[in-house]
Amino acid sequence: MSKRLKSILTPIIAVLLGILVGTIIMLFSGYNPVAAYTALWNGAFGEIYYIGEVIRQFTPYILAGLAVAFAFRVGLFNIGVEGQFLMGWLAAVWVGVAFDLPRVIHLPLAILAAIAAGALWAFIPGLLKARFRVHEVIVTIMMNYVALHVSNYLIRNVITDHGDNSGPIHKSATLRSGFLESITDYSRLHWGILIAIISCFIMWFLLERTTRGFELRSVGFNQHAAQYAGMNVNKNIILSMVISGAFAGLAGAMEGLGTFEYAAVKGGFSGVGFDGIAVALLGGNTALGVFFSAILFGVLKVGALNMPLEAGVPNELVDIIIALIVFFVASSYIIRVFLDRFSKKEVK
Repeated sequence: MSKRLKSILTPIIAVLLGILVGTIIMLFSGYNPVAAYTALWNGAFGEIYYIGEVIRQFTPYILAGLAVAFAFRVGLFNIGVEGQFLMGWLAAVWVGVAFDLPRVIHLPLAILAAIAAGALWAFIPGLLKARFRVHEVIVTIMMNYVALHVSNYLIRNVITDHGDNSGPIHKSATLRSGFLESITDYSRLHWGILIAIISCFIMWFLLERTTRGFELRSVGFNQHAAQYAGMNVNKNIILSMVISGAFAGLAGAMEGLGTFEYAAVKGGFSGVGFDGIAVALLGGNTALGVFFSAILFGVLKVGALNMPLEAGVPNELVDIIIALIVFFVASSYIIRVFLDRFSKKEVK
């Protein structure tokens, strides 16, 4: 069995195992798994409105997954995507509220502000990693909390006098689309899905088809060999974190300019950045894998909302299934051993 085929089969088997164990948990808990999964399917695909909501849901997941996957591909662990996501959301809304410009200027400016905010928030752990060899996992985790409280402070005291939210952005800065809403029975689907798809292509092209991408991956594989070859290791570490943070900030813009069109004080994390870690793991840290993985997560998240209504099954069980999928992906070595043995039996 080829390495490529195994890399494709591993996440598929992990998903099936997660669903299987989730089914067993439902049976032991006294719930009907057939009714639960039927309700989940109906909640995701039963109406055109639900399909629009699924696409809207997985749009930021694609970008958060790309942020994590990009860092992984270059040998870094960006666990701060949640914080970069929040700062991108804040920056996009800030520009959307503070200025009233023509749409052709205002919307790109708000998106660029989100990208810059996410990149800047990731620049700090990148700089500390490059200059002082401070592990990026610790710094990025801590900066999630800093981002949460800084954004809450700025919303309350700087951006607006509305209290706990910024108020709506100007229509010239919104990603909302009357056309997309009308064809999906007025869901919250917006143009951000196109941005997410383009971002997948950008990540693939940058890593696989450019000299800079080769340098970034080389530094991730072996810093000493890269330095011996004449590459600037510190510069590439910082650049890698900045690009990863840019994807995360862009994910925030999807929520701030598309789904909600405002920023509000938050009592806790949104979870999108942390879900991005699971999306990247399931997607094998590739752009195409992240895209399909994000779709699965969007289906599970939106479909789960229908489970208590139609089947009387708590939607928290979907979170258990997602956790099980991540567990089996993390245990992919066992799956690969099984596939190797299976392929050897076929040869005999």
